[in-house]
Amino acid sequence: VQLVESGGGLVQAGGSLRLSCAASGNTVSFNSMAWFRQAPGKQRELVADITVSGGTTNYADSVKGRFTISRDNGKNTMYLQMNSLKPEDAAVYYCNAKVHTGLAFRYYWGQGTQVTVSS
Repeated sequence: VQLVESGGGLVQAGGSLRLSCAASGNTVSFNSMAWFRQAPGKQRELVADITVSGGTTNYADSVKGRFTISRDNGKNTMYLQMNSLKPEDAAVYYCNAKVHTGLAFRYYWGQGTQVTVSS
C-alpha cells in the first residue's frame, strides 16, 4: 500500500485548501482512511476519518463545520476540503489508511504535506 498526499501550501487565514491522498496497492482491503496533522512540538492528532464502504465520517471538534472529508473509491483517492483556515490549522497533514489483513488491521501512512496559514 502506498499513500501520496498533495495539495498543501501557503494560504492566508480565512482561505481554503483541498488536500488529496492517492492510494495504490491493496486498496480493496481498506477499512477506513483518515487525515492526521502534526504541528511543531505537538503530538499527531486525528483531523477526520471516513469509512471506505459506507462513507461514515468523524471530525475533530476543532475542525467541525470547516473541514470536509470525502473519498472517491473509483479513483482510490481521499480528499480534505479545508475552509476558513486558521493559523492554528498549520501543520503537516498526513494521510492514513486502516487496512484489513485477515485477523488484524495494519495502518499505513503517507509522507505528509505541509499546510501553512498566515495571519
